[in-house]
Amino acid sequence: MNERTTWRRESDRFLLSLQFFTRIPIPARVPYSEDELNQAAIYFPLIGTLIGTLCALVYWCASLLWPEPVAILLSMVFSLLLTGCFHEDGLADCMDGMGGGWDRERILTIMQDSRLGTYGATALIGTLAGKFLLLNALPTALIIPIMILAHAVSRLNAASMMLTEAYARPEGKAKPLAVQMSPMGLLIAATLALLPFIWVEIPGLFWLALLPLIALRFWFARWLRKWIGGFTGDCLGALQQLSELTFLLGVLALCRFI
Repeated sequence: MNERTTWRRESDRFLLSLQFFTRIPIPARVPYSEDELNQAAIYFPLIGTLIGTLCALVYWCASLLWPEPVAILLSMVFSLLLTGCFHEDGLADCMDGMGGGWDRERILTIMQDSRLGTYGATALIGTLAGKFLLLNALPTALIIPIMILAHAVSRLNAASMMLTEAYARPEGKAKPLAVQMSPMGLLIAATLALLPFIWVEIPGLFWLALLPLIALRFWFARWLRKWIGGFTGDCLGALQQLSELTFLLGVLALCRFI
């Protein structure tokens, strides 16, 4: 396979990943197949970097006209519109299932129910409010770089589940991504997720904010194995949202020592 063909194949996979995780339209020429979308999973964190960058741009533009809290709020609204609440929907469904179910089948059935329950609503409100409060509490100089990093590393944390965990059911949002990711695929995804650390200016101590993400990931994986025997697309969305919140908590805690 020549270099041009390889480049075209990978660019198509990136565009497939972009279409799957956002509302951004892609050229009609890009061929779709579940196998290609499985291969595109390595670009999940890179899509997060793109989303974070666009949200940061909205924040910066809004901050020229309005106070900082308003700018943060507008950037969060933009994120919801850009992704179609994709991960937030997964969080709500996952929490409804885990909160209202008492066995594997009941949990999975509730997750498939499109209606929003008490557990899902509480999780959504708490997570969105938490992210707003944490971003607003950060030093102004850190909001843009941390916003970008939070979107990238949270998606890497979710993608890592595809390396070690089994898929819990044959249908759902992650069905095209139900094939386990290879170690090399995860390495590529991790490299793409950590790229922002190279070009954004933040203190090196903030690497420590990744440690709570690792702990959350292994605890969440163990919790899912116990109750449903693996992950679903809703679970990946939930982990992404919880990882974003956890990363912001870690960064804000580290700000006390810098």
